Amino acid sequence: MKSMILPLLLAGVGLGLPPAAVAEPSPTPPAGTGMESAATSSQQDLDASLRELAALRAQIEGEKLPLARQLTELEERLVALRQERDAIARNLDTGSLDAGVRQGEVKLRQEEFSYVANLLDEYTHNFETRLHVSEVQRYGALIQTAKEAPADPDLTSAQKRERQLEIVRVSLGRLQELVGGTQFEGTAVDPQGEVASGTFALVGPVALFASSDGRIAGLALPQTGSTQPAVRPLAPAFMPGLAAVVTTGAGLLPLDPSRGAALKELIQRTSLIHIFQKGGPIMWPLLVVSILALATVLERVFFIANERRKRDARGLSALLSAVENGDIERAVRIGTTSKYFVVRALGWAIGHRERSLSSALLYANARELKRFSRGLPILDTAITISPLLGLLGTVTGMMRSFALIGGELSAPAAITGGIAEALIATAFGLGIAIVALIPFNYLSNRVEEIRHELEAASTQLELLLQQPTQAAPVVQQPSTQQAQAVLLTAAGPAA
Repeated sequence: MKSMILPLLLAGVGLGLPPAAVAEPSPTPPAGTGMESAATSSQQDLDASLRELAALRAQIEGEKLPLARQLTELEERLVALRQERDAIARNLDTGSLDAGVRQGEVKLRQEEFSYVANLLDEYTHNFETRLHVSEVQRYGALIQTAKEAPADPDLTSAQKRERQLEIVRVSLGRLQELVGGTQFEGTAVDPQGEVASGTFALVGPVALFASSDGRIAGLALPQTGSTQPAVRPLAPAFMPGLAAVVTTGAGLLPLDPSRGAALKELIQRTSLIHIFQKGGPIMWPLLVVSILALATVLERVFFIANERRKRDARGLSALLSAVENGDIERAVRIGTTSKYFVVRALGWAIGHRERSLSSALLYANARELKRFSRGLPILDTAITISPLLGLLGTVTGMMRSFALIGGELSAPAAITGGIAEALIATAFGLGIAIVALIPFNYLSNRVEEIRHELEAASTQLELLLQQPTQAAPVVQQPSTQQAQAVLLTAAGPAA
């Protein structure tokens, strides 16, 4: 009985029955039917609990599928959001990189704009300085606008550049106009100090002015302390022609727009004489040195050619053969009559062999070598002194240029003339030394060859002359000894 009640109590607790239903005992049935009714009641309660459990399980199963579906949807949405977040992060990184690149490009463009702006400012300034005083009236307002544009806060960058570029366009147009001359209206100050209206004409570097009333025409020149050009009138005979050139653009111009450059180009041609004159006073000593060097070279060349023509190998062989045969008189006669310097030196030495043959040979060789060495000191001096004179010309030319720089800043032609003097003197000095060095080396080599030739012939002559000299004592010495032996022998018995 107790074993049946305990599972029922547990089933009631598991089914969620109220504690009162479990705790409160049912009325005690009658003894006969009580057990059956209790079992029936318990069975009914158990069935009810099972049905409720099944219903709860069905309800849980019914609610679990939507929740699982909802969980899957939420997970898919989470994945999508994560992908969207990654894409946004990539876009942010790419955007940051692009922003850095764009910032670098913007900075580069700003620097380029600043550089171009500086170039345009400098161009405007240079253009203003290149203008003739008469053109200030024509381009003054445009130049002022271009100079004020960079500092104007009301203008955009494009407008500022446009106003500055206008100067470039205007300058190119002005250049095209100046090729054949240009005309424009303006005012100038006449010699009486009155402002006159008229027409300007620019022809090359010359500005001309003719008043509208025709009373004045002449050159338009700048004046100190004023932006108005001053008019310097020409002679009355030239004024009508000048006024016609200015107003109509045609006619004869009574002056040289090139300021003498065209005439100078016609009458002056670059020549050696012109370069010599530009070299300064140091060119005269260089000229003397070059003449001496040239004369020496020509004289030496003709001398060596003449001596080579006088070579006589047969005469030398005949002289040596005569010496070898002991015919000294014939050898001296051959040396005296020969024009070959080797034969002549050997013949002279043979004729003066009594005292010292070697000394006679040395003297004869030295005399001949002196003939061949004549002029070499002059070439050596020319080679040495020419660069020094050129260097002296360089120093004097540079001194002249620096003196002009210190005292006369408006004479660039004179300054460049001093530099040209320095360079020309240096070039001439080096040129003389280089040209004279080649024949000097050639002549020096020829002298060495002649010395070797004389020494070889002298050595051969000494060998030939020493042979009989050494043989004579060998023949005479025994006879002398024999005579002494005979005398001793004869005196021996006597003793």
